[in-house]
Amino acid sequence: MPRILIADDQPDVLAALRLLLKGERFEIQTASSPAAVLKAIDSQELDVVLIDLNYARDTTSGSEGLELLTRIQSHDPTIPIVVMTAWGNVDLAVEAMRRGARDFIQKPWDNARLLSVLRTQVELAEALRRGQRLEAENLALRDTAAGTTAEQPKIIAESSAMKEVLKLVERIGPADVNVLITGENGTGKEVIARALHSMSGRSRKPLVSLNAGALAEGVFESELFGHVRGAFTDAKTDRVGRFELADGGTLFLDEIANVPLNLQPKLLRVLETCEFERVGSSKTQKVDVRVLSATNSDLNVDVARGRFRQDLLFRLNTVEVHLPPLRDRLDDIPPLAEHFLRQHRDHYRRPVEGFSREAVEALRQHAWPGNVRELDHVVERAVLMTTGMTVTAFDLALQTSRDASVSARLEEMSLEEAERLLIEKALARFEGNANRAAEALGLSRSALYRRLQKYGLS
Repeated sequence: MPRILIADDQPDVLAALRLLLKGERFEIQTASSPAAVLKAIDSQELDVVLIDLNYARDTTSGSEGLELLTRIQSHDPTIPIVVMTAWGNVDLAVEAMRRGARDFIQKPWDNARLLSVLRTQVELAEALRRGQRLEAENLALRDTAAGTTAEQPKIIAESSAMKEVLKLVERIGPADVNVLITGENGTGKEVIARALHSMSGRSRKPLVSLNAGALAEGVFESELFGHVRGAFTDAKTDRVGRFELADGGTLFLDEIANVPLNLQPKLLRVLETCEFERVGSSKTQKVDVRVLSATNSDLNVDVARGRFRQDLLFRLNTVEVHLPPLRDRLDDIPPLAEHFLRQHRDHYRRPVEGFSREAVEALRQHAWPGNVRELDHVVERAVLMTTGMTVTAFDLALQTSRDASVSARLEEMSLEEAERLLIEKALARFEGNANRAAEALGLSRSALYRRLQKYGLS
């Protein structure tokens, strides 16, 4: 139902217009002063505003209404404004239109013309909003890989670890709950987000993605909530934020651990109340959004260190889905490799039929620090580089030493993860001899045992 604000200082005029428009299925708000008009505009969404040009007693110049018109434009330049006055003249009408009025009605009004003007302005405003939303969606989709498709992504799961993950995804996909997806880089967190969306009742609505790690702090709030023209130096036009784009659908926030600490309360508020304001606006908007988030960090550690709010974590992880690294799902490597081979063979039109036995074994022996994403890139390169119809171990160009690949992951590890890895390697090197392992690590025996207990190592 279109929402209209009528502003006039005469109660009889307001009553007459309310009676006329009520029968035309308008939701009607009224105001009797310029201050009340501006307050109404700031507090709610309006489809059209119908304002008188005179408010003070015995005033006929229209100056109050023209000033109000200018102030409305500065508050929200997208609202259609129709002006009316009992003292209409050509000069006043021209000045009102110059300041942004969409049309002009003279009192006493003709009911048919008034209704026609208001319906036209409501339709034009709706078309403008649709155009702005479509433009914003196109820009968002250009920046995200998730897109708006509801097609369920192909998930390959032969390993017991991934089969358990899929069982959990199938249980919670149709449930309208927030989900936190955790796992190392490249494990397929976005694919799981797409699967959850496609299984939900929101699948016909958009899945909108935002990579929190790729945004500077200064633009993060604008990306999430949008902004109005003039909110900051470069805000030349209104911008629709990701929450607004995802209304009725799903919002996927990748690298959620990188949300700036000072903005986390605003994100928490949306999750709790489904309400927010665009940057530069005091007008509250309400949305219906399911939030999926992903991280490769341990958010419990971030909470303990004061980098992430605990109450926000509780809101995000109603259910947590943890994706195992590829090195722990060896049975998935051959079918994943075959899947990627078919994709890249068809894309590059290469006559490649499969992998040699030695290539498959090399794939299974590799540590895959980059997980599924690395496997995809390795297979793509091999499809391009092979000179035969079968990809060989040589075509894969993988490191032969598993330890070399593990070491390559050290720079991605936390200090505790690296310490645990070095202790494990020392114990393996000295066949479980704690004295020799402690000596090699430069630790006392008691210090080593404390660390063994800390990391649950025997």
